[in-house]
Amino acid sequence: MLSVTLFVMLVLANGMPVIAHRLLGTRWSAPIDGGRCWFDGRPLFGSSKTWRGLVSGGLACALGASLMGLGSSFGLVFGLLALAGDLLSSFVKRRMGLAASAQFRGLDQVPEAALPMVYGALVLPLPWLEAVLVVVVFGLANVVLSPLLYRLGIRRHPH
Repeated sequence: MLSVTLFVMLVLANGMPVIAHRLLGTRWSAPIDGGRCWFDGRPLFGSSKTWRGLVSGGLACALGASLMGLGSSFGLVFGLLALAGDLLSSFVKRRMGLAASAQFRGLDQVPEAALPMVYGALVLPLPWLEAVLVVVVFGLANVVLSPLLYRLGIRRHPH
């Protein structure tokens, strides 16, 4: 049951920035990197990685974890680690010269699930095998469900 709870929290951390964008439009959409570029002249993360997304994902996880009995501080750290994984993916994709909307299977899913699941396995009674399975299931669910969410108009990109 704990692994299902953590899967739901991954969905919260990664889904709430999309919902916040739909609800708030351009309000509070300042990019985390402030438009700065790395030494290679490419953006650090890109304009789609916003403070609004970071805050909304972190707070959604804090609230969700609190409601599920894991505590808001655990949820906040878990959510911020998921979003840090997403930032890491974006950073690597920018270094590879890929656009913000470019798809890179595995890199788009694994860091945002693996970082918080390592944390969960370290601080909760969660076996490592279950943590790995949650990462795999999250990645597969993301690949399968993203095109559907795009067709429903919830996501801006089909991946």
